[in-house]
Amino acid sequence: MDKIVVLDFGSQYSHLICRRIRESNVYCELLPYNSPISLIRKLEPKGIVLSGGPSSVYLDGSPKPDKKIFDMGIPVLGICYGHQLIVNEFDGKIKRFDNREYGLADLEIDDNSDLFKGINKKIRCWMSHADAAETIPNDFNILAHTNNSNSAAIANRNRRFYGIQFHPEVSHTEDGNTILKNFSHFISNAKPDWTMEGFIDFSIKDIRSKVQDDRVLCAISGGVDSTTLAVLLNRAISKNLACVFVNNGLLRLNEEKLVPEMISKHLGINTITIDAEQRFLSRLIGITDPEQKRKIIGDEFAQVFLEVTKDYGPFEWLAQGTLYPDVIESGFSKGPAAVIKTHHNVGGLPDWLNLKVLEPFRSLYKDEVRKIAALLDIPNEFIKRHPFPGPGLAVRIIGEVTNDKIRIVRHASSIVESELIASGWYDKVWQAYAAVGDDLAVGVLGDERVYGHIVTIRIVESLDAMTADWSRIPYDLISNISNRITNEVNGVTWVTYSVSSKPPATIEPQ
Repeated sequence: MDKIVVLDFGSQYSHLICRRIRESNVYCELLPYNSPISLIRKLEPKGIVLSGGPSSVYLDGSPKPDKKIFDMGIPVLGICYGHQLIVNEFDGKIKRFDNREYGLADLEIDDNSDLFKGINKKIRCWMSHADAAETIPNDFNILAHTNNSNSAAIANRNRRFYGIQFHPEVSHTEDGNTILKNFSHFISNAKPDWTMEGFIDFSIKDIRSKVQDDRVLCAISGGVDSTTLAVLLNRAISKNLACVFVNNGLLRLNEEKLVPEMISKHLGINTITIDAEQRFLSRLIGITDPEQKRKIIGDEFAQVFLEVTKDYGPFEWLAQGTLYPDVIESGFSKGPAAVIKTHHNVGGLPDWLNLKVLEPFRSLYKDEVRKIAALLDIPNEFIKRHPFPGPGLAVRIIGEVTNDKIRIVRHASSIVESELIASGWYDKVWQAYAAVGDDLAVGVLGDERVYGHIVTIRIVESLDAMTADWSRIPYDLISNISNRITNEVNGVTWVTYSVSSKPPATIEPQ
């Protein structure tokens, strides 16, 4: 299968480059900027993209790729910082300009014969830079310019090296997908053979090859990722598969009954159900640090799986619905990006569990999993469910996890979801829930002054959970949600609405 490699220099948009190229049916993989040339050659990419990043190429210690990538004889596209790397590498000059470009700019295209093929002479593009090229290298031509950058796009066509100062991967750039498609399809000559139908066929063969006669324990939550994984595994190794659902006491309202019933009714997969509510909640007493909560929950899941292997095993594998964004946010891409938060299903299992990890979706984004779910005839009841965090309500409770906070956030979240469903907004947004912390606010109930909790409503729109924007739902809908929560959820006096996007915020508060 043909592929494009993206080298990550720390841009918040690096993963979006992968997504956009995959949308044109070419497989794309994100690697750290300092990946050795031996690894890159082993992947046999048809082209390489150098991402943006926060550094300046002229400073000591700024991230640089292995120079041998420029001797591989394959096309290279530099985006923003990547563009500046190419200029710097081939003896052009990058400097800081007073007229910085942040936000939308008009791009005038001077040459639309290859990278800009099929695109109008003038488009709006998204800029995010203070550095720019003062001079471009010899043998490079200017393809496009803006008012503040006379070399916003350059090319050395003989060597098939291209640099663009703007970000084609973000939705603000007009025809950005076409630019990336031109690079991957026509300049790099990568075949568009990345499809979810092909992924299913490959995965079934791969699972059978890895597992052979071993037994697999699949952890399911009722979300689209683990449900789709269970169905895929059932097709591949049905006789050697067992599924387990764990009630950790941090689930959505009535989830401990709903999920096993849904799995059995719609998918015909028998499920081992474990009630571990008390043991999870007892370990969280007094714990306020978000990372510590996540790690405790991950460790307790492993303990439960160990007991399941003893009671229902033996099992040699544990299957998990780990996705690409989980891997990136947990820092296991080993790039320059910081660890945002630990996902308990990323990074392997403790040695004492003595199970091998099976993660067929580790390279996928959630929208790709949803496409697979549809191809596997999984009902929309599963496919359209909003994402739910592995640690459950613990990450929607700021501070210590208490029974009272669990009650509040569970009830309030169910109100949020039911109002979105009733109004037709549920399928228009990516995720919606209520969060609660320790802050109290004055309220008036029955003519009495009381202190109650502040509940924060978080509703976001996204494609892959790596970036997200707060949803502009109607004011009347916000009002309905607020009124119901303050009237129906005991102990709540205020309701607020989160208007922070990701970045700089994250989707979950902890």
